[in-house]
Amino acid sequence: MAQDIKKMIAQDNALTKVSMPEGHEARFLEKLDKALPEKQHKTSVPFMKLAAGFVLFFGLGYAGYWFFNQEAQPDAQPIASTQSVDDTKSLGDVSPELKKVEDYYMASINLELSKVKYTEETKEVLDGYLARMDELTKEYKHLTKELNDNGPSELLVNALIDNLKFRLNLLYKLRSHLNELQNVEGTDELQNQIS
Repeated sequence: MAQDIKKMIAQDNALTKVSMPEGHEARFLEKLDKALPEKQHKTSVPFMKLAAGFVLFFGLGYAGYWFFNQEAQPDAQPIASTQSVDDTKSLGDVSPELKKVEDYYMASINLELSKVKYTEETKEVLDGYLARMDELTKEYKHLTKELNDNGPSELLVNALIDNLKFRLNLLYKLRSHLNELQNVEGTDELQNQIS
């Protein structure tokens, strides 16, 4: 059963040596060209580039319009202003430690303001508290102006920090008052349901 592999391959080549008909390769290439032409039509590519250019142009135009009109026409009015006066020194400009204190209180005040929900039921309560917040904000601006005019002093720095504390405590009281109102309304509704 052992046969020489070389002899087997030589015999197989002699039997299977078949030549292709003349012109076969040319006909094959012609059919291949018809099935898969070399030049593809690129009619949609210029249109797509033009459309992408318009989208990019209008997108950048809208973003620029929105960016530059954001300061000129704000979308919503803030409940109360907690920012210091522009182009002036603030408490944070006196020392890095005071900047940390000011940032802490400002962040806490802004957080509490963001939690306040303005509804018809809480309108009267909110208006009273927000009027007091506006007074404290005006006083803070006045103290900041005084800081710029006269320079920092221990009394002035303490007054600025106390103002921030008062505003934050006022917001804590507002939140507590609103929670009490909500609880009273909840018990009134419960009593109405029981009756």
